[in-house]
Amino acid sequence: MQPAARTHKLQGEGAFEVLVRARKLEAQGRDIVHMEIGEPDFATAAHVVEAGKRALDAGFTKYGPTQGDPELRAAVAEHVSATRGIAVDESQVVITPGAKPILFFSMLALLEPGDEALYPDPGFPIYKSMIGYCGAKPVPIPLVEERGFSFDLDCFRERLSDRTKMVILNSPQNPTGGVIPAEDVRAIAELVRGRDLIVLSDEIYNLIAFDEKPASIAAVEGMAEKTIVLDGFSKAHRMTGWRIGYGVFPKRLADVVCLLQVNSVSHAASFTQRAALEALRGPQDGVQAMVAEFRRRRDFIVDAFNAIPGFRCARPGGAFYAFPNVSASGLGSAELAERILQEAGVACLGGNAFGAYGEGYLRFSYATALERIETAVERIRAMMAAAR
Repeated sequence: MQPAARTHKLQGEGAFEVLVRARKLEAQGRDIVHMEIGEPDFATAAHVVEAGKRALDAGFTKYGPTQGDPELRAAVAEHVSATRGIAVDESQVVITPGAKPILFFSMLALLEPGDEALYPDPGFPIYKSMIGYCGAKPVPIPLVEERGFSFDLDCFRERLSDRTKMVILNSPQNPTGGVIPAEDVRAIAELVRGRDLIVLSDEIYNLIAFDEKPASIAAVEGMAEKTIVLDGFSKAHRMTGWRIGYGVFPKRLADVVCLLQVNSVSHAASFTQRAALEALRGPQDGVQAMVAEFRRRRDFIVDAFNAIPGFRCARPGGAFYAFPNVSASGLGSAELAERILQEAGVACLGGNAFGAYGEGYLRFSYATALERIETAVERIRAMMAAAR
């Protein structure tokens, strides 16, 4: 028996494929600098880990509410209200095992065959994968380097249609690290406000911003009822393995998403939700220290890449990715990324792994120690010099 035809529309994440190849080289005795995976290298805060342990000891090992722990939902509502400047009620919050289910459940709830969904390109590859899986048409909108990797607004306007039922925003952004300027957010809101569609605003990197506070489209007048805010604990709170995320929905959609959750995973793990509560309500100095260190690494890697012939690197406003333009190297993104892995011992991703408009770029995660970043840059500099 063959898998259902719709499964052929799914695609994986290139970072994990590169990780496998890098591990094989390490097994052969090679020293590899890992800059392919988008995962903070900082440990989960000790007070959060202790909260998880206390929850296990207290018996948070049983089933819980599908929508999530009421106390955590209340804390999330308070946090989103404070950080986005909007009024959020806990009834709008759905807690999920990781943030990806918010993408999947939202699309399953809203997209029909024949619908269209606009998404950023280069962008997180799961956007396109899930849109296609739902039977809708993925419509890429290019991100423009000269605009700090914000949207090409003319293209955005042209590709909006009566069939557009979802618009995906991501700021700060993976893979570019770009932040959509507030004026662009307002312009996008003007373009979509009167249309029958939902904005899915992926704000998972919201707290990892360096130069300006990211603007949420949910805070623009008239947009809260048209916006799903996606966020979670993996990035800023260094809780990738805890699998805990959330979505803030217009009230009419929260119940539908809960039905999808109860039909699939039931609910997020009970003890991880208690740890997440501590992450929100406990000390935040660890988050601030991590962001400061990421800023230091960003400044180093951007300056270093800009000193390598064939590289040109914009300064990202958030997240922990550098996205240098390598089109002057004369090599395709995938080919250059593989050569850097094999010859320089540095694992990175070709920009084309994030969509057609990512061709000519590479993505480096600088979520690794500065001394390893220094090693990586020196190896790449030497490799590029030898190739000239």
